[in-house]
Amino acid sequence: MNTVLITIASLTLMGFILAVVLYFVAQKFKVEEDPRIDDVEALMPGANCGGCGHAGCRSFAESVVKAPSIGNEFCPVGGNAVMKKVAAYLGQTVEEKKPEVAVVRCNGSFDNRERANYYDGYSSCKVMLSLYTGDTGCNFGCAGLGDCVDACKFDAIHMNSITGLPEVDDEKCTGCGSCVKACPQNLIELRSKGIKDRRVVVLCRNTDKGAVTRQVCRAGCIGCGRCVKVCPFEAITLENNLAYIDPEKCRLCRKCVEVCPTGAIHAFNFPPRVPVEVTMADALPLKND
Repeated sequence: MNTVLITIASLTLMGFILAVVLYFVAQKFKVEEDPRIDDVEALMPGANCGGCGHAGCRSFAESVVKAPSIGNEFCPVGGNAVMKKVAAYLGQTVEEKKPEVAVVRCNGSFDNRERANYYDGYSSCKVMLSLYTGDTGCNFGCAGLGDCVDACKFDAIHMNSITGLPEVDDEKCTGCGSCVKACPQNLIELRSKGIKDRRVVVLCRNTDKGAVTRQVCRAGCIGCGRCVKVCPFEAITLENNLAYIDPEKCRLCRKCVEVCPTGAIHAFNFPPRVPVEVTMADALPLKND
């Protein structure tokens, strides 16, 4: 019996000594954390989407608190409203940024791109493209298996069963960029929402010559340069047989949309144009009295 008691007492004493040692070690090497990090994290939306460039909202809060200025930090989910709250709490000021939305730069629908193969494997764009170039002759188009849909945490992008292309819900899209990173074809781009959510975009990434592009997609950019010539604001450039519209320079005149021979340039969220009727009275010159 005495042996049992001695063993219990010894183990208890050893546990107590180890606890004391661990306590002093923890005190010696503990890292003091700025309490403001918790407060800033509480102001965040808590999406942990990584759109800010950090691992999550906690990591973003740590970076913001430690940074001498928060001008280079931005939470795309919370937007300007959240950043103003964070800046006010930290006693700083922050400039407003234009809200962004994801744009899928591909118009290769089922009608515009003929299928040459039919993939029957694991439903992933990355997996399919690692095996071959896709179901159509276009090496630059959307694979159509929805990696972008799986990556979106805000239910803002869905596959259209009729066109076979992903469509972005402007109201739900936060501009976090998760779909941009998920697309193996680099087809998705974040662009400024623009005035009244209106945008003019070249929905193509094909850099092949025009004749080659035309063979594999009826709505691809053929690099003809008509849009470049007609743009009065020098907002369009042509490089590697592909036109690109600079959203900062574009004034939404839509002249490029009218002259594009393949319909590769699309105008988003514009009201339909009302056709102007010209009567004979309008067409004939006025007679002098």
